[in-house]
Amino acid sequence: MTSEDPTATLVRDAPGAIRIAESDTVAVALRDLEAGEELACGGALTLMRDAIPAHHKFALVSHAQGDPVFRFGHVIGMASRAIAPGQHVHTHNLVTALSGTLKYEFREMASAKMRTARPEMTFRGYRRSDGRVGTRNDIWIIATVGCVANVCEQIARRAERLVQGQVDNVIAITHPHGCSQLGDDLQGTREVLAALARHPNAGGVVLVGLGCESNQADALIAAADGIDRSRLRHIQSQRATDEISDGVAAVQELAEIASKDIRTECGLSDLVVGLKCGGSDALSGLTANPLLGDVADAVTENGGRAILTEIPEIFGAEQLLMKRAASREVFDAIAGLVNDFKDYFLTNNQPVHENPSPGNKAGGITTLEEKSLGAVQKAGSATVTDVLRYGERVRKEGLSLLESPGNDAVSCTALAAAGANLILFTTGRGTPLGFPVPTVKVSSNSMLAERKPGWIDFDAGHALNGMPRAELAETFLAELMAMAGGQQTCNERNFEHSIAIWKRGVTL
Repeated sequence: MTSEDPTATLVRDAPGAIRIAESDTVAVALRDLEAGEELACGGALTLMRDAIPAHHKFALVSHAQGDPVFRFGHVIGMASRAIAPGQHVHTHNLVTALSGTLKYEFREMASAKMRTARPEMTFRGYRRSDGRVGTRNDIWIIATVGCVANVCEQIARRAERLVQGQVDNVIAITHPHGCSQLGDDLQGTREVLAALARHPNAGGVVLVGLGCESNQADALIAAADGIDRSRLRHIQSQRATDEISDGVAAVQELAEIASKDIRTECGLSDLVVGLKCGGSDALSGLTANPLLGDVADAVTENGGRAILTEIPEIFGAEQLLMKRAASREVFDAIAGLVNDFKDYFLTNNQPVHENPSPGNKAGGITTLEEKSLGAVQKAGSATVTDVLRYGERVRKEGLSLLESPGNDAVSCTALAAAGANLILFTTGRGTPLGFPVPTVKVSSNSMLAERKPGWIDFDAGHALNGMPRAELAETFLAELMAMAGGQQTCNERNFEHSIAIWKRGVTL
């Protein structure tokens, strides 16, 4: 393992602990460790001076105050006090080294990656008239404004029974925005909804408006350039006598059209995978996120597309992505995106290192650098070919970096709007939240998968139970092909189809 490769094979020193790189100065406990216990880790016996909770870190070497602490082969912060081997390393003695914006130096990529063809990896998807592929054939009922959110929900509930068997899902897509917004804030809402209206998983779209809102339907439709008008219906509630009955009739019309769509054989080149982590723990960067990285590599190496977002959660690890920029233009765009997001925090008088969340910390993650180094592993080793601003749709093969905050609902909505036909979502602590596109939940540890089978679609904890990494990736890819081809995900079975729009401006 080199300091440039945080995705290398895990170093297994002892049954009770694990580290990533030979250069790491801390290890992660795989179970609760008692004070006085000895473990062979880091090339020597380490005496636990503290009780170490499962998934938390302990020191392998002595650190003086101000010394860098290494995990993933990189600095995850600085010791805020002296730390002896075997002591618990967490918020009481480890602090971030992140501050403001940075200047970055461009270097050409060493070489392009060779593609590894996987002709056997196929799924049955819906190929649309523009060539994109849907993993579902849904009817989406999209509110143009928050005032009609309940109207959309009622339409979906009534229509679903009537069109059962004709389409995969009838989904109400609701939010509290669309009125009392100005300028870029209103434009952001409109662009996200327009992008969702054009999603290949939607076999038909019903736009439901009120009539007096800022986000007028005509402007929204105009923003959805290339939308198939034959599969679009619009209800204006203020003009309708019974907007719910009209909406149900519109869903029935569209379902009749969509019912003629058939699944055809598709390959990895037709996948657009959104990469997300939420409710992470210290095992996320050891198991689930590297697994997503292997999937991202398989998809992009075969002509498909992967999208990484949560820009504040790459702070401290952004240069690992910049080194893989396909061009100077892409490099500059990454640098601009990162620094713009830091400025967003700083101009609002907030530190750039406010992350990790309380749940992350309880799960053993201490600093934003540590969280980021684990998070970027979801992108594998793919070349970064494009940078997308919030609300933009994916344009190129390979790995795209998408502007969005780390918030689960906001970032996954941005991934769906960008065109992800599957969202791969890793979690160490668990969350039921799902989105309009199939949201594949991957647990970082087997305890979560066993405790929450109604939330978790795949258990990456097998990586700690002896399953070789390549075998785990192949098993997961086979499951993904089944889910892309129609096998329901937990979020679909649980009717979890939320969105959240990033609101950045004033409200009138």
